[in-house]
Amino acid sequence: MSKQIQEAYIVAATRLPVGRRKGLLGHVRPDDMLAHAIRSVMAQAPGLDPALVEDVIVGCAMPEAEQGMNVARIGLLLAGMPDTVPGVTINRFCASGVQTVAMAADRIRLGEADVMIAGGTETMSLMNQMMGNKIAMNPAIFELEENYAIGFGMGITAEKVAAQWTVSREEQDAFAVASHQKACAAIAAGHFKAEISPYPVTARLPNLRTGEVTVKEYLAENDEGPRPDSSLEGLARLRPVFAARGTVTAGNSSQMSDGAAAVLVVSERILKQFNLKPLARFAGYSVAGVPPEIMGIGPIKAIPQVLKQAGIGLAEVDWIELNEAFAAQALAVIRELDLDPAKVNPLGGAIALGHPLGATGTIRTATVVHGLQRTRQRYGLVTMCIGTGMGAAGLFESIQ
Repeated sequence: MSKQIQEAYIVAATRLPVGRRKGLLGHVRPDDMLAHAIRSVMAQAPGLDPALVEDVIVGCAMPEAEQGMNVARIGLLLAGMPDTVPGVTINRFCASGVQTVAMAADRIRLGEADVMIAGGTETMSLMNQMMGNKIAMNPAIFELEENYAIGFGMGITAEKVAAQWTVSREEQDAFAVASHQKACAAIAAGHFKAEISPYPVTARLPNLRTGEVTVKEYLAENDEGPRPDSSLEGLARLRPVFAARGTVTAGNSSQMSDGAAAVLVVSERILKQFNLKPLARFAGYSVAGVPPEIMGIGPIKAIPQVLKQAGIGLAEVDWIELNEAFAAQALAVIRELDLDPAKVNPLGGAIALGHPLGATGTIRTATVVHGLQRTRQRYGLVTMCIGTGMGAAGLFESIQ
């Protein structure tokens, strides 16, 4: 006997400010960041018994070292959640954080759960390598030419997208400057205040010369990445990083970052029982595969799929959080799908705000649901490309 699909609602969404690699949150463990996000999101639903949470699903792109050992379960216990609450860590690289929201919503839509927490956490400061602490690719990747692209670095795939979609260096740099300008303006206007839960940092810094330990305490309140002094002239001086005559630089690529976020998803029954006000309805999610060598175009396939699933047109989407892994791939997606640039990353994107890999999808979910509330708009997308050739897109409908 089939069950009727029920709606899943986001009633709380929060994130930590995103820190630059080795910056504000450089000494903070990922499980501590996650614990803070979970405590904060539960505090936004007063009266809801934490014991009712039926699972905590957390995304992490490099689930090893400090963020290994099922960081979801460890983080929720550190947050003070009842030990009856289970947790699971999942990995879909850069889409991990929005994948968790979709998985949590699906449990509710199928009637298998009524209260779920979705989240993401990532420290790129404590990972020694971009691809994790131990890189151990399957040798078979390099035995057949058709498999080579599995091992390509992300920057090489960005160069290939730039070449195939004819995205110039000047266009990439202009896009990057605009990302910083929008992010700085958003911070100045206080647009991120509703979604950020400030994090109190205690850093213990050893002085190897004197043998003393200096304790430094401060409150991380704002995203660390945006640069008000970013300019076309400054970016033009940067050398290509991934190809000698390429166009992709550190300035027109996403920043390596640290961060965490959490979203509380509930059924309609819980909404009514605890008199909770929903921020948004989960409206759909899609993932798609593309050639690994041009992985940045993943959203080109995922966005039409999720819109078809939801039965709406692109023109009905008011806000698009398109993860800026690289300016080259973001511009290629905008061109190919004819996205309205005014709707894309109105508060800046990952080039300015940072990209803590497995946490980014949940972070940007918090941004879009709060942004839609503030602007009184209806539909928002969270979409990104994914390493090894995939794209993901989550759709949310604001409840005013």
